[in-house]
Amino acid sequence: MQTLENKMRLENGKRPYFRAFMEFIKRNYVFMILLVATFLAGTIISYFNIATWRTVSTYDLDDFEIGQIADRTIYANKTLPADADNPVAIEAGEKIIRKGFAITEEEYNKLRKMAESPDYIDYRAYSNSLLFLFLLAVLWVFLFSPVLLKRKVEFKEMLLYSLCFLLVYAVVAFAGKAQPFSTDYSINIIIPASFCTLIAAILFGQLSAVFLSLLLSLCVLNATGFELLPTLFTFASCLSSVRIMQNIERRIDMVIASLLLSVIDVVCIIALKVIFNDSFADSAALFAGVAFNGFISGILALGFLTPLESLLNTASVFRLMDLSDLNNPLMRRMLLTAAGTYNHSILVASLAENACKRIGANALLARVGAYYHDIGKMDQPEYFVENQKGENKHDEINPSLSASVIRSHVKKGLEKARSLHLPQQVIDIIAEHHGNSVIAYFYNEAREKDPSVNPEDFSYTGMPPSSKESAVVMLADTAEAACRTLDKPSVPRLDKFIRQLINAKVEHGQLDNCGLTFRDISVIKDSFVQILAGYYHSRIEYPEQKELRKGDSENREELGQKTLDEIKKI
Repeated sequence: MQTLENKMRLENGKRPYFRAFMEFIKRNYVFMILLVATFLAGTIISYFNIATWRTVSTYDLDDFEIGQIADRTIYANKTLPADADNPVAIEAGEKIIRKGFAITEEEYNKLRKMAESPDYIDYRAYSNSLLFLFLLAVLWVFLFSPVLLKRKVEFKEMLLYSLCFLLVYAVVAFAGKAQPFSTDYSINIIIPASFCTLIAAILFGQLSAVFLSLLLSLCVLNATGFELLPTLFTFASCLSSVRIMQNIERRIDMVIASLLLSVIDVVCIIALKVIFNDSFADSAALFAGVAFNGFISGILALGFLTPLESLLNTASVFRLMDLSDLNNPLMRRMLLTAAGTYNHSILVASLAENACKRIGANALLARVGAYYHDIGKMDQPEYFVENQKGENKHDEINPSLSASVIRSHVKKGLEKARSLHLPQQVIDIIAEHHGNSVIAYFYNEAREKDPSVNPEDFSYTGMPPSSKESAVVMLADTAEAACRTLDKPSVPRLDKFIRQLINAKVEHGQLDNCGLTFRDISVIKDSFVQILAGYYHSRIEYPEQKELRKGDSENREELGQKTLDEIKKI
């Protein structure tokens, strides 16, 4: 009885792990299929690569010579008939060399026949290669998991990385057989790893490109028969490519980056020659080759960027710079039809960009997201307070309809963003900049008439921000709009008011999924206060303005207090 209970307890303990594993497969089956397909393609490349290696039982033919005392026994695993190039025959199971005996000329010729024959496959070397590819696949899953990458990887991103991996593997495996690229140094001339990491860094960010650099370096290690030198060069060149792209903002900068990468590649080759104590004789062609590799990698990356940006719809730095141009037709239309929303978006962009710079988030993405976050207001600008000039359209309709109109600007913004083919990261900011929060003003109005009103009927239908940039735009949007109600917004008053606004977002769970820390939130608040204090700085007031301001200040103070009261009621 005790044994049966122990078995049942053990089985029950295993079930959660099995269930978690099956849930992981279910959620990521598309990625798993892609990974398996990449692995199978890699095994095919590896098969043809090893079929042309000059190896016997994983040992290079150059390790043997006539008259040498063999330190191992090697058997033939396949029958090979004599041919014109190697006029010796081999029978399956034949003992080619024997440990402790000198290698004869005939035995050496048989070893050479086995190494050079396309019909002979070194299955031991092939098994080693497959095992290495499998471990590489496991590392791939680990590196591009949300835990390490700090975001969910997209299928199109993984597809691009798979193609890059197979490209590098195939080039090194096959082109490396050509005589001009057959040495550990000359093979570096044709490795396209830098090109791949440049593309990855621009399209998907530097962290992804660093992980890809590691995978491509290990790919080269496998394709070259576990040679260390080309692996080190590939890793150094790829990391240099990623670092060079850190401050790139214009497409023309890619030319300068290409020149810099070519110089770095030459320096890496010189350093490796010094480390491995190799001769510098006849190195001019090698230096020219690796320099050309670095330069052409940058130029090709620049050429491929435009179609890849359009095809993959990514928020690359160049695409974001193009979208940040305020002279584009959409922003000009917003300026004409919804000037208040336009000015609001500009200030929100300044707040979000500065805050993201200070917390280490993508400041350019936040700025562009802030520019476009309210594009849905352009169809009915008169229903939004920043565009109203005395007359309030909401006075004519009931709170429920008013909430529907206000809420619809997110949906309309998403429709416009998709029609404009904006990057998904920008679309996410538009969708999440209000989260699922309640439209407090109209909810409170409706509750005064009917206490049983459902708050969900007055809530936005989006999801809370899923990224730091989206969260910062939400907070900047809230802070800028609310601070307009403050009279004489001094630094202490702004500090207190913005802290209350941010705390309200935290309490309502709007920042639960964005990855912001308490330190980040404190830095964001200080950044907002600094900019808004400068924007609302004191101005000289002329005598005729004092009476006008006196009557208006009471209304603004009352509106500001009402805003805080509404936030606390939710």
